[in-house]
Amino acid sequence: MISKEVFMDMIALQRNGCSVRKIARTFGIHRNTVKRHLESETFPQYRKQKRRPSILEPYCPMIRDFLEEDDYQATWIFDRLRKAGYPGGYGIVRDYVRSIKEQKTRLAYIRFETQPGRQAQFDWGDFQVAEPSGRTTTIFAFVLVLGYSRTLYAEFMGRCTLESFMDGHIRAFRYLQGIPAEILYDNMKHVVTGRDQGRPIFNTEYLHFARHYGFQSLAAPPYSPWVKGKVERPIDYIRERFWRGYSFSSIEKANEDLLEWLNDTANRRVHGTHHRPVQERWHEEIPHLRRLPATDYDTSLKVFRKVYRDCRISYNTNLYDVPHRFVGKRVMLKVKNGVIRIYHDQDLLAEYIEPQGKHNLVRNPRFYEELRRDKEQLGRKYGKAKGKATRGLSVGSLWVGVAARSLTEYEKYAQGGVSWNS
Repeated sequence: MISKEVFMDMIALQRNGCSVRKIARTFGIHRNTVKRHLESETFPQYRKQKRRPSILEPYCPMIRDFLEEDDYQATWIFDRLRKAGYPGGYGIVRDYVRSIKEQKTRLAYIRFETQPGRQAQFDWGDFQVAEPSGRTTTIFAFVLVLGYSRTLYAEFMGRCTLESFMDGHIRAFRYLQGIPAEILYDNMKHVVTGRDQGRPIFNTEYLHFARHYGFQSLAAPPYSPWVKGKVERPIDYIRERFWRGYSFSSIEKANEDLLEWLNDTANRRVHGTHHRPVQERWHEEIPHLRRLPATDYDTSLKVFRKVYRDCRISYNTNLYDVPHRFVGKRVMLKVKNGVIRIYHDQDLLAEYIEPQGKHNLVRNPRFYEELRRDKEQLGRKYGKAKGKATRGLSVGSLWVGVAARSLTEYEKYAQGGVSWNS
């Protein structure tokens, strides 16, 4: 449908002697459409078509009943609907379940202000970088906000891995000068791996991390971004006040500039909620934060491997030498920043730089020298032990040594003159 303004322009062109074909070319529409509107005596009007009933409509009461029982996932509900005869697809079921959950969560949500040191909120933000070649890449902002003071910590990262996620927390705790009692997240896989009857199932490695630093993990209800409003709005604040117009050269340089902006601008502003300087409230909150532990959590990627008979282990299609004493045993690999450390219990066995590419053999000649030396020592030890066991039975040859006697001596035994046991 064309607008009233376009319709009036068409009438004016017609009055100026323009043909229907020329008017159609001017506005980029079909000439039959132009002709129909010019012959009409009224303005163009939108004709509301009769809505076709949704294929899901007969099953909507069943979905609402399911969601009253528990916070079921859309996939679970879809399976039950198919058994009940629902002929449609999954997408429409997913969208309807999401809308119902949003309504239920909004009714239950009440805005609250946290006490000093009580809570922080976390989220990722994605930022686009236009490269000179014209290609667009994405970097990610790690953003953590203290709920009471609204003190903001942020840094840019190239990837949203579990390792970078935990490393970002460690740097954030140092910057904020303490650890809050609880941190609120959405249902990201770094934190929540699934749900059991509506209750979150937390990532095991992340739970170890949270226990080390002594804070409680909270997962926001699904489809409820407003629950994390204290961190959602700062991401937009960074996007508008820091990122817009920024000349990006590298992540390292961007993080230097972002840290300077946090210190000089973001955490010195008068916040619109509590109407006080953020830094002033931050100084009030620091005494209520938990102190950092004596040592940082080991955020290395940890995997287990069995040592092959050729004294090697395999990781990411590459092979690495291991001391021969650990053949057949399970060892643990700690991988971080391109460095692989191999442990057995608490003992560090080897350390390697992870090579570029695949199917590489990373060798350590010292391990094969130890294997050769141990083999030689074992051989010498085995030879001495054998000599002790056979002493008196052999004289350096395969022939058994016996006493030499003359035949006359044997004739005495044959005639019975001498006892055989004498």
